[in-house]
Amino acid sequence: MPVNPTYPGVYIEEVPSSVRTIVGVSTSVAAFIDFFARGPMNQAIQVFNMGDFQREFGGLHTDSVASYAIQQFFLNGGSEAWVIRTAEATTFATASVVLQGIDSTSATVNVLRATAGRLLKGSSVDDPGDWGNNLRIDVDYNTSTPATSFNLMVSEVTSQDGRQVIVQTETYRNLTMNPADTNFVEDVVNDGSKLIQVTKLTPITDTTTRPAQTGTVGTDASPAGSNAVANLTSGDTFTITYPAGSAQATVQFTPPLTTLAQVRRVLESAIRAAGAAPPLTSPEPLLTGATVELVGTQFRVLAGRSGSGYDAHTVLTIADNTGTPATDAGLVGAAANVQQYSVGSATSIGLQVGGTTGANGSPPTATELRGIHDPDKSGMYALEDVDLFNILCIPRAVEIADVNQTQAVYSEAITYCEERRAFLIIDIPEATNNLQDARDWLDDNALFRHRNAAAYFPRPRIPDPLNDYRLKSVGASGTIAGLYARTDATRGVWKAPAGIEAALRNVPDLDYKLTDPENGQLNPFGLNCLRNFDVYGNVCWGARTLMGADQQASEWKYVPVRRIALFIEESLFRGTQWVVFEPNDEPLWAQIRLNIGAFMHTLFRQGAFQGSTPREAYLVKCDSETTTQDDINRGVVNILVGFAPLKPAEFVIIRIQQLAGQVEA
Repeated sequence: MPVNPTYPGVYIEEVPSSVRTIVGVSTSVAAFIDFFARGPMNQAIQVFNMGDFQREFGGLHTDSVASYAIQQFFLNGGSEAWVIRTAEATTFATASVVLQGIDSTSATVNVLRATAGRLLKGSSVDDPGDWGNNLRIDVDYNTSTPATSFNLMVSEVTSQDGRQVIVQTETYRNLTMNPADTNFVEDVVNDGSKLIQVTKLTPITDTTTRPAQTGTVGTDASPAGSNAVANLTSGDTFTITYPAGSAQATVQFTPPLTTLAQVRRVLESAIRAAGAAPPLTSPEPLLTGATVELVGTQFRVLAGRSGSGYDAHTVLTIADNTGTPATDAGLVGAAANVQQYSVGSATSIGLQVGGTTGANGSPPTATELRGIHDPDKSGMYALEDVDLFNILCIPRAVEIADVNQTQAVYSEAITYCEERRAFLIIDIPEATNNLQDARDWLDDNALFRHRNAAAYFPRPRIPDPLNDYRLKSVGASGTIAGLYARTDATRGVWKAPAGIEAALRNVPDLDYKLTDPENGQLNPFGLNCLRNFDVYGNVCWGARTLMGADQQASEWKYVPVRRIALFIEESLFRGTQWVVFEPNDEPLWAQIRLNIGAFMHTLFRQGAFQGSTPREAYLVKCDSETTTQDDINRGVVNILVGFAPLKPAEFVIIRIQQLAGQVEA
C-alpha cells in the first residue's frame, strides 16, 4: 500500500512488477478412448507409464485395440496420457456380493453390500468387468473391541496352475457399523479402497450387527461345563467335513492344558494331521494347510488356501466322534461360513448372499465412442474434466464395420479437437493394406481433411505378448503419438516428427512395404508414409496434416507448423488470463507486449522460428491501432501475435554440375 511518511527516515514500498511469466504448456499429453479390461466407465484417468495402465485398466487385452496403442505410446517416448474406458451400453456388469450377519434376535440379516469400484472425484463409482469376480473378502473380529468392531481384508486373486494367488490386498481394521464412529465401514473403506465400495444395508439405527466372520467360528470355549482347557482329553477324536469328504482328527497332547492358546495348537495339529492320514489316499490341502485362530475365547477354523482344490465357498463343519473335544472347544454347532466372501459370485452359501457377476461387455460402438457432452460427459466428452490434452487417438473407430459410423466418430473428434486446441491422429483400417487401397481411403474420407488431423500408412505390425509374440497389425496412432512426444522432448514441437531420427520402436514390420515412387503417390495428397530403410529400420517418413495435399495449398500443410501454432495459442490463452478486468489503456498494452514478447523471444532463442533476428521471427502488437476507442468502449483489447514458422525440408535437391577443367586464378 502507499507509504504515508510521518517522520524523517527511510521508507520501503513494494511496487508490483509488470512482468508476468507465460509458461509454455505441455505439447504431448495423449488421450485414448476404447474398451478396457477394468476401470470406471466414461471417466478420464491419468496414467504415466504401462505400470499405471496395468493397475488402472488391466493392461493389454485382446479385445482392446487401444491397449496396444497405449503400450506403443509409452514405448515410443510418451510420458503422460489420459485413458477413457467405455463399452457398448447395457452389455457390461459390475461384480457385487452381499454379506450377512446375525442380529440381536439371532436372525440372519443382510448387513453389507460390496461392489467392485473406487472413490473418484469424491463419489463412489462402479468398476465393471469380470476382473471383479476375482475379489475375495475376509472378515474377523480379532479387534481391540471384539464385541462391536471387525476387520475386513479385500484381496484380488488370480489362478495359476489351479491355485489361488493373491495379486494385491487391502486391509481395514477396527471397523464399525455405526455412522457416528470415525471408523464407520463406509467412510474408511470407500475413502481408501481402489477395489471395492461398500454400502450398509441394515437400518441406520442398527449399529451392532456386523458381517459374519468368514470360516468356521465356534462359541465360547471357556465356560464351566464345556471348558476346552479343563475337559479336553488326549486321544479323543472329532470329524471335520469338507466339500470332497471328511477326515477324523485325533487330539494328541501331554496333560495338563492350561490355556486356550495351548488348545488352539492341539486342534490345529489334529486337523493338519488328519489331512494326511489314512483312509485318505493323498494329502488334502484344505486340511494339511488349515489354521486355527483364537479370537477372544472362540476358535476360528480356516481351510488351507495353497492347494489346487481350494474354493472360497468351502465350508468346514465339525462333529464329535469319540469323547467331546469339538463340543468342549465350542466347534459343534459353530457358525460354518464360507472361507471368503466372493465378490461377483451368484452363489448363496453360508452367510454369503449371491450377488451380481461382473462382465466386461462388448467393445463400444460409435455411439459410446462419441458420447454425450451434457450432462453425462461420456465417451470423448469425458475429456471435459481434463485440464489439458494435445493428442487424441481413437483406434477403435476403424474397427467398426460400418464406415458411416467410423466417419461419424472421427468427424466429431475433429470438431472437438479444434475446440480444445488438440491434434487428432486418424488410423487406417486393417483392410487398407496396399497403395490403391490407401488412395481409395483418402478419396472416400475427404471429410477428414482438417488442419488438426493427420493419418499414416501403412499400419505397423508389433509383437503381441498375448499371442506368443506373433506379429499383430495395429493402428499407427499410438506409435505416432509416442513419436510426437519423443520429438517434442528432444528437439521441440517445431521439429517435424519424421526422418531417420523418427524410428518406430517395437515395430519390426509394416503391413506394406512402400517404394519411393509409391511414396510419391501418397505424399502429395497429405497421407504420411511409414517406411523401411536399410540401417535405419522402420521410420516415419511424412509430416503433413490432412490439409497438406498440394492442391489445397494450405498454410497448415505441415504437422509441426500446426502443432506449434496450437502450442502458442494454448500457452497465451492460459498466460494472459490476468488481463481480464485490467484498465484498458497504454500501461496494460505495454505489459501485454512485454510479457508475450518475452515468451515469443524465448521460443526464438530455442530455434522455433525462421529468421535471424526477433523482428524477422515474430511480431507482438497491442496498441491504439489494434485496440480502437470503440473496442475500449466495448471492453475489448486486441492482441496481434505473428510468427514465422519453420517448415521441414521435405525435398532435398542437390544440383551437380561437371566442370570442364577450369582452374580459378
